[in-house]
Amino acid sequence: MLKAKTMGIIFANMHDASVSEFTAIRSMASLPFGARYRQVDFYLSSLVNSGVNQVGVIVKNNYHSLMDHMGTGREWDLSRKIEGLSIFPPFSEEMSKDIYHGRIGALGSIIHYLSDASAEYVILMDCDHVANVDYEELVNGHIDSGADLTMLSCSLPSNSAMEQNCVVVTPDETGRVVDLMINTKAPKGSYYSMNIMVIARELLVSIVEDAISHMKISFERDILTAKLNDLNIRCVLHKGFVKRIYSMRSYFEASMSLLDADVRAELFTPDKPIYTKVHDDPPVKYGLESKVANSLLADGCMIEGTVENSILSRGVKVGKGAVVKNCILLQDTVVGDGADIEYVIADKEVTISDGTELKGHESYPLYLKKYEKV
Repeated sequence: MLKAKTMGIIFANMHDASVSEFTAIRSMASLPFGARYRQVDFYLSSLVNSGVNQVGVIVKNNYHSLMDHMGTGREWDLSRKIEGLSIFPPFSEEMSKDIYHGRIGALGSIIHYLSDASAEYVILMDCDHVANVDYEELVNGHIDSGADLTMLSCSLPSNSAMEQNCVVVTPDETGRVVDLMINTKAPKGSYYSMNIMVIARELLVSIVEDAISHMKISFERDILTAKLNDLNIRCVLHKGFVKRIYSMRSYFEASMSLLDADVRAELFTPDKPIYTKVHDDPPVKYGLESKVANSLLADGCMIEGTVENSILSRGVKVGKGAVVKNCILLQDTVVGDGADIEYVIADKEVTISDGTELKGHESYPLYLKKYEKV
């Protein structure tokens, strides 16, 4: 049980540029993942499972898909008369005349919502990681430690691509952050921030109001780094499964990791389920000559060909004699008869014609945009 009332704030668009192919029509929060989920599902579900019943989602652009997916929050038990789910589009505040820039501006756009809330603590989070987080443990640990701010971090292999827009934290032996760097390799003993932070609500409001009055934009640079010696910032390591989405390749690798039964068992636990919008689709229909191996198929799929090591979202159709290997096919994609595709990521409602051959590579999967016909 949470030791104090806590609310969650989700930044839906904070990392859109990382997967610009996908986010040209949607936010990072509504990025499809794992055949039937969206990125935001993992954050909303973890919050609700941890006893957090007030969640605000700040959106900036391309948010219609996200709003349609979340609706009133019923699937996450957040459709409530008091508190529950709140969505804040741009210009939601009466005094807001310009679209905000950065995390400080985003928080400034909902400052009245934060000021009027009854929660003692706030969990700030982006939507660029796939994980099932125990926020109860995180918040209670933050309270017990007496820290001003607690950052949830993870240990990930370093490479030049992942270092983009990544915050590196270096804690001492007590867990207090002694160094914080942006867009750099992680030195020995350091971790990558999961962009999840816990802070007292009143302290957050004070920091944001002060930052806005001094024309500050970056929460990481202008607050965390600048106040490293003034604030007691603590680092906590997430020990469970976690994948960061920072490029198309990382999205492909994170998705394909779900084909491992051990990963699925760790991410989708019975006591902390991941909820999503419910669709009334029929079960998967398999043709007499179909062959499926090591794949995830959502409801509504119709398979008449061969599917191997692939992830198929709702309503995907694979024609007779077609071969689908190492692919991610999003909702209502159609693979024609005799088509042969490998290492392909097809967005929603893509049509791949009969006999078409498409070959990507594991390190560079071929992306087909929404509604595309090939």
